[in-house]
Amino acid sequence: MGLEEATGLFGWPNYFLPFLVRAGHLKPLGNPPRNSIKFFATREVQKQAQDRAWLARVTNALNQHWQKNNSAKRQPATNGQGSAPVLGLAGGFKLTHPPSPA
Repeated sequence: MGLEEATGLFGWPNYFLPFLVRAGHLKPLGNPPRNSIKFFATREVQKQAQDRAWLARVTNALNQHWQKNNSAKRQPATNGQGSAPVLGLAGGFKLTHPPSPA
């Protein structure tokens, strides 16, 4: 069973499975290199899809993974000295000029 069939069985998007393989929750067949196509034992995947405890562990791991990724995106960038960069007036402010005399 390939990645798309496995994600279809779980009802998850394709990008969930590489995380589950890296985290050790899902074991591909053989010893595939990191950047290769992974195949999974159909019987094992079907068994896991019906195991409520396994699904709960995996769901918690996925939630933690995405919370960590999202919080990292929200952190302000630093300028290499431990502080956030200072933005000038061009940072979203619109300067208005007084009307010119007619």
